[in-house]
Amino acid sequence: MTLHRFNSRPSRRTVLAGIAASAFAAIAAPAFALTDAQAKSLVDGLVGEINKVIGSGASEAQMIAQFERIFARYADVNVIARSTLGADARSFSNAQLASFTDAFSGYISRKYGKRFREFIGGRIEVNEAKQVKTWTEVSATAYLRGEAPFEVKFFVSDRSGSNRFFDMVIEGVSMRLTERTEIGAMLDANGGDIAKLTAQLKRAG
Repeated sequence: MTLHRFNSRPSRRTVLAGIAASAFAAIAAPAFALTDAQAKSLVDGLVGEINKVIGSGASEAQMIAQFERIFARYADVNVIARSTLGADARSFSNAQLASFTDAFSGYISRKYGKRFREFIGGRIEVNEAKQVKTWTEVSATAYLRGEAPFEVKFFVSDRSGSNRFFDMVIEGVSMRLTERTEIGAMLDANGGDIAKLTAQLKRAG
């Protein structure tokens, strides 16, 4: 799997990454309070909602709106959005970061939500959970029509005070790194101006 440029269309195998966009900052504090069963329960709920949207027959606009709600409910949005900025995040104000986070959430939802229709007729099945370093890794298998099944991993932590996923890895490719690369390139193209990047994200998709 290759990383996608900002203007390219994400493949069917990377559409789920929008839910994750995924954590994007290294988790420094151990998630000892989070059990494997709790992490698996979170992903079971997440996948259940994804599968429901896939089979709903809803319009594209409705799917995107549902996707954004799923993202807000299950993802550590603040960590995901800010970590796409890398070390640059430390140079921005709280107000700037809040505006960016809001724009990023909408951007991810539009970017990947538009691909939901290609999952119609497919499904995702959750497999097992295990502790990995300071987080819990929950593995799943995606089944799409006309394609061989492929592995999806969700990284879950309770560092933010509640159980949330912070990264997704599809066939060995981290969506955290993909989005961090793309957002970083966009920030550079805007001369490091986060206000211009935020405005671009609001227009994108």
